[in-house]
Amino acid sequence: MRKLVVGNWKMNGVTSDLAEIAAIGDMAINYSRVESALCLPATLISRACDITKSIPIGGQDCHLQQSGAHTGCVSAAMLADAGASLTIVGHSERRAAQHEQDGDILAKAEAAHNAGLKVIICVGETLAERDAGNALHVVLGQVAGSLPQDISGDWLSVAYEPVWAIGTGRIPEMADVKEMHSAIRSALVDRYGAIGNGVRILYGGSMNGDNAAELLAIENVDGGLIGGASLSRAKFEPILAAAEAFGE
Repeated sequence: MRKLVVGNWKMNGVTSDLAEIAAIGDMAINYSRVESALCLPATLISRACDITKSIPIGGQDCHLQQSGAHTGCVSAAMLADAGASLTIVGHSERRAAQHEQDGDILAKAEAAHNAGLKVIICVGETLAERDAGNALHVVLGQVAGSLPQDISGDWLSVAYEPVWAIGTGRIPEMADVKEMHSAIRSALVDRYGAIGNGVRILYGGSMNGDNAAELLAIENVDGGLIGGASLSRAKFEPILAAAEAFGE
């Protein structure tokens, strides 16, 4: 599999940032052995799709219903209508701040898939959970509860994000990353058979140009979900360059 590197802009980006998005798209063309994408605020998706065709544009969440009385929410169909080709669901910031449960995330993933979107489902443990020795139990429980029964077709990726590493500059020991990604892979294969070997497992949690090559070299780290380092071409490009080295 080619590495998949996806930028998550979170609640960042206004009209003046469209030029940077275009610059990232122009840069991404140079790394043909990497699959890349940008997941942007909903307000920018349509305009981003208009200014660049060289990098897929996605959303950061979607509602589990296609439409209805859900003030302020965005459905998967709306994302697709705006031009998005993928979306993130279950990011730890939504699990924590919006109190989303595994069942909610599963329903969102299915809604997004039904709307024709590719999906990245996020899983991860807090520092307290890791320090208590519960990291594997927590993450594998999220994998079991958040993923749909049918994942056939190339539409689903899983992103492991140790919550305590997001935006902090801290990352787990490489052995811990390897252990977690291996455990997720085993869980996928146990549940889905051979299809589980084709699901990309991304690492999310302070991946940047300095550590990307080391993280991406770990077995079963099939790419990255990138936060702050995806906000500019200058910081995003070294990650794509590192991923390019592993391309076929």
